[in-house]
Amino acid sequence: MAKVVLNQVSKRFSGSVAAVSELNLEVADQEFLVLVGPSGCGKTTSLRMIAGLEDVSGGEITIGDRNVTHVSPKDRDIAMVFQNYALYPHMTVRRNMSFGLQLRYGGNFVSRLWRRLRDAQSAAEREKQYQQIPTKVDQVAATLGISKLLDRYPRELSGGERQRVALGRAIVRQPAAFLFDEPLSNLDAKLRVEMRRELKELHRRLGATMIYVTHDQVEAMTLGDRIAVMDQGVLQQVGSPSEVYHKPANRFVASFLGTPGMNLLEGELVEENGQFQFRAFGVRLEVVANQRPELKPSSSRKIVLGVRPEDILLTEESSADCPHAGRGQVELVESLGDTGYVHIRLSGEAPGSAELPRITAKANGAVLNSNLEAGPVPMGFRAQSLHWFDVATGLRLSPAGRD
Repeated sequence: MAKVVLNQVSKRFSGSVAAVSELNLEVADQEFLVLVGPSGCGKTTSLRMIAGLEDVSGGEITIGDRNVTHVSPKDRDIAMVFQNYALYPHMTVRRNMSFGLQLRYGGNFVSRLWRRLRDAQSAAEREKQYQQIPTKVDQVAATLGISKLLDRYPRELSGGERQRVALGRAIVRQPAAFLFDEPLSNLDAKLRVEMRRELKELHRRLGATMIYVTHDQVEAMTLGDRIAVMDQGVLQQVGSPSEVYHKPANRFVASFLGTPGMNLLEGELVEENGQFQFRAFGVRLEVVANQRPELKPSSSRKIVLGVRPEDILLTEESSADCPHAGRGQVELVESLGDTGYVHIRLSGEAPGSAELPRITAKANGAVLNSNLEAGPVPMGFRAQSLHWFDVATGLRLSPAGRD
């Protein structure tokens, strides 16, 4: 396996359209890194440049110790698993899995004879590898639990079975790095959960370098050792799932990660008698002491408050850990069984004809069953879990207190 490094990599289409802008990214040997972002953010283009399927407009790509920026895809020692599986319909599962190795080590009689005449020792090693192909296919098929499918054709397989075959075809090549382009997006919800678990276990067993592209935040958070968040061709943040979730670098990352994303309220931070208070749309919130040094207001300033749905408590009780922040009108309750989400319209004043913002709180079954839609609801925000962002740049000013 090998380290993959992108240094100032850019891709431009049709003149000045930048799909990827000066991407700097290092994927460690044996790491599982997930590239995540909305549609059109440049994640698939980045993956295709690593694979050699897209030309690089600027920058360098190295795999291991080799600069592969202008190397043909077949010579990069990578294996790619596509969203649509890309299986050959006229070949059995066995043939699909072995085809790449047969091209690498085999060939027709004339080409194999020519190799023997030109370099007998190298030809002998290639012939040895060629003879081991059936054994390798059987071993990988057993690992993935698809041995009984080896003589079937793709049309005779389910979606999950086709995905396992596509994985097997990649694994049997023993590449320096695996590239995955949204491989689970065509599967139903239950099967996606199963395949996520299998992919994670497969990475643990193989100790392989894997780069995985998805727009699904759940896949990113559950699969990646680290996740890299992209938007509009620009890398926004790289870190462990916990780090990126609890300490987002900017407003985009905060709102993108999470289902639903972080609530963001633009308001004013006011200092009175040495105390700081955030005010917005009826919300009045005292700012805890350990966040003050990084906020540094003069007398007042515009600022954005971020709070996750799970850090909003629907209760009249107020404490230092979870001070009362205001009240709002319940608009919608989504029950997921023992938990759910409460969508609340704030009850303050909006400037001009602007609509009052809505925030979302996560609640347990007891709260959901307490006739919430009958009227206004009180809100408390966990003081140690608040995030602050600059209005102009969107960058985080003060991280939440949690690790």
